[in-house]
Amino acid sequence: MNNDIKKIVTKLDMQPHPEGGFYKETYRSKGEIPKDTLKEKFSGARNYCTGIYFLLTSDNFSAFHRIKQDEMWHFYGGSSLYVHIIDAEGKYTRNTVGMNLDEGEVPQLVVPANCWFASSVKEENAYSFVGCTVAPGFDFEDFELAERSILINEYPDLSNVISKYTRV
Repeated sequence: MNNDIKKIVTKLDMQPHPEGGFYKETYRSKGEIPKDTLKEKFSGARNYCTGIYFLLTSDNFSAFHRIKQDEMWHFYGGSSLYVHIIDAEGKYTRNTVGMNLDEGEVPQLVVPANCWFASSVKEENAYSFVGCTVAPGFDFEDFELAERSILINEYPDLSNVISKYTRV
């Protein structure tokens, strides 16, 4: 881990994330949405909103996973970041979150609820530092890490990208 990455991880007290990279929860609203007003897919009440810092290095990736909520990505610094999305119909898109606006990059991106998504750093020997906002608020009960064989079985035409961005 280079010194810039160590400094960010240490100063912001970031922890390893199960999907890859490092994260630190920075916000969890005090207010909650009661379970009876949420769709049945949620196991309980959820905070209105949550936010995290997320840091990914080019020698790692964020593995395909999905959550039950929309997730908005915000670019902060380092290399631009690819966000790979597979929607419910099996359409794959590679989006680039960054500040190279003339190249079609965007500083914010929303991943719709229930889509499979992964991320990877665009440049080699670099890192991407971003933030993620989730509403209703994130809970690890809403997190599902993809299993390679099951996802390939569901989307066989995407086996290359699925194999590249899954670990099991």
